[in-house]
Amino acid sequence: MCRNIKTLFNFEPPATEDEIKASALQFVRKLSGFNKPSQPNEAAFDRAVAEVSEAARRLLTSLHTHAPVRDRVIEAEKARERSRLRFG
Repeated sequence: MCRNIKTLFNFEPPATEDEIKASALQFVRKLSGFNKPSQPNEAAFDRAVAEVSEAARRLLTSLHTHAPVRDRVIEAEKARERSRLRFG
């Protein structure tokens, strides 16, 4: 039901709206225990996703770092290598 929520800060290019929303959706799914909410819970679920997305967007735009910007391709390759070592 829940994939790992990926780091979105300090990448070039910056995180997209779709990435932020997908991260918020995964977070709300994990908290609620719902992959897809029932009809009576749908409005609350969607509102939570929107609010978490907005909070994440504010967080990402307000953070500062002196670390070098990370490259998405290199980080994906590192993740594949960690997975290969872990799972064979």
